[in-house]
Amino acid sequence: MFTNSIQLKERLLVNNVRTVSDTKRAFYGAHTRPISAIYRRVVEELMVEMHLLLVNVDFAYDSIFALGVISVFDRFMAGYQPEADRPEIYTAIIKAVEGDPEQYRRDAQEVIAAGSAVPSIDAFKSLLEEAKSNGSDALKGNLHKVITNPKFKYSRLFATGLYNVLEAIDSASIQDKDKREALLDELAETLGFNNDLLKKDVDLYRGNLETMAQAQAVMQDMVEAEKKKKAKREAEKQARDEANAKAAAEPTDTADTSVDGEKSETKAE
Repeated sequence: MFTNSIQLKERLLVNNVRTVSDTKRAFYGAHTRPISAIYRRVVEELMVEMHLLLVNVDFAYDSIFALGVISVFDRFMAGYQPEADRPEIYTAIIKAVEGDPEQYRRDAQEVIAAGSAVPSIDAFKSLLEEAKSNGSDALKGNLHKVITNPKFKYSRLFATGLYNVLEAIDSASIQDKDKREALLDELAETLGFNNDLLKKDVDLYRGNLETMAQAQAVMQDMVEAEKKKKAKREAEKQARDEANAKAAAEPTDTADTSVDGEKSETKAE
């Protein structure tokens, strides 16, 4: 009976886990305005990826993961119009996965600030070695938790956050493919990650950023072209309206002839 009771509780827990549909429903209930196709894909992929991680029993929230979430949203949603909708969309995403939007922002800012304070990649490698035994600040503390957790749940969002830390330390250095891959190999070994997977996820993030930037540039050109067409149509309409108003205000030749004709007939009588 005791075993059956435990199994029943486990089934209830499984049944109570929120589904992706629950998360999407929560998002679209909070943000009711339409989202253009290219940005809707970003929103839904980010939301689904977060959802699947957060319901995983081995996943543990940390600031580097939060930085990955913030980086993906801010960089891929750049250029979204209307701009005023962006904060609402961000808040709706985080709340849809039952998170705290302010905490994500705060933790991301804290860890990126700690990364920016590291003077070089070599200094970061030293910090990584120190993180094996202790964690005294936001960056080292989060790395320490990863290194000392044998069940740490790796994710693309964590890889994205880690890449953004490296970018904050030395953006120019990690643009070089050979240097970047050598560094990621070292990081993977220390953190216990699959090095090929880490490099693949970082390359995917970088490639998607380039693709999105190109798409945003095309969209911006389309918006500007549409603005010009609209301005031209409005100018033409205004010119027509002014011409019509001027024509209506001026006396016509027919009216003058009719009056003159009436005067001639009167004189003839």
